[in-house]
Amino acid sequence: MKKTWFSVGQILLTLIVVVVAAFVLWKLVAYYMFAPWTRDGHVRADVIQVAPDISGLISSVEVVDNQQVKQGQVLFVIDQARYTLALRQAQATAQQRRATLDQARREDARNHQLGNLVAAEVAEESRSRVETAEAALADANVAIDTAKLNLQRTTIVSPVDGYLNDRAPRTGEFVSAGRAVVAVVDMNSFRVDGYFEETKLRGIDIGQRVDIQVMGEPKVLRGHVVSIVAAIEDRDRTLGSNLLPNVNPAFSWVRLAQRIPVRVALDEVPADFRMIAGRTATVSVLDLSPTGKPRSAAGASGTVDASAASASTSTSATSSALATSAVSAASTTQPASAAVISGASQ
Repeated sequence: MKKTWFSVGQILLTLIVVVVAAFVLWKLVAYYMFAPWTRDGHVRADVIQVAPDISGLISSVEVVDNQQVKQGQVLFVIDQARYTLALRQAQATAQQRRATLDQARREDARNHQLGNLVAAEVAEESRSRVETAEAALADANVAIDTAKLNLQRTTIVSPVDGYLNDRAPRTGEFVSAGRAVVAVVDMNSFRVDGYFEETKLRGIDIGQRVDIQVMGEPKVLRGHVVSIVAAIEDRDRTLGSNLLPNVNPAFSWVRLAQRIPVRVALDEVPADFRMIAGRTATVSVLDLSPTGKPRSAAGASGTVDASAASASTSTSATSSALATSAVSAASTTQPASAAVISGASQ
């Protein structure tokens, strides 16, 4: 008898172990094969390349490498001597043309007072000189404004709140107009780009909550999906010289799933977290939609089909009515029993 109970115990223990192992195996397969997560995630940020609008020697630098800066803060100043002289020259030219205009106006007024004593041709020429002098003075005023603008542009300021790169300019360097000198990382543009396999896109919706584990950080960041890219490069097709598609004739039988970029906005960032663009992260999309219900089929834009939503609503109502009837019938026939209705959704 003891041997029989011992054999039964062995069988039950074996069955329990097998069931637990199968459950763990299924969870592992579901996580690694179907769950929407990826280790191929990176912290990204907008990098603004600051280029001067004018050329010249750098006379002073007000920042250092990797410094945090505010919008409008002075980064460096270009030598202002040449542009100050240009402003003075433009002002002198304007003064000269103003004197010429005054003289032309006096001559035109005098000819107008003489009336018929002055030939019509002379009167027209004097009026034309006044109009020419007015145009010349207006051009000189534009030159003054341009000189003032160039003098103002000698002071280079930060366009956004952010951080400098690791190479600030140095005093004495010559900078050219339109050529980037320093880069500023926009501190308000940090985000995470996760590159998911195309086989896992069905589990991702716009607005879904996301857990982000940055490599080397003990705390998990929180975010949500904001966009899914609409196109990626086709490596097997290029554009030929005659604008016809050039398709690679060699086809590999081993096909790897393409990786689709998914942009994630950060919602919760710890105060002591060091935000650095380029860091590696593991991105895991949670299995529930933003409404707290199991996600429905949706496109890249995250919109749900209205007919599917209405069908789901009617199905839920029917299920609830059936469940209520079942509970009532069970309670009538067997008062001590309870009806339990459970459902699972991924």
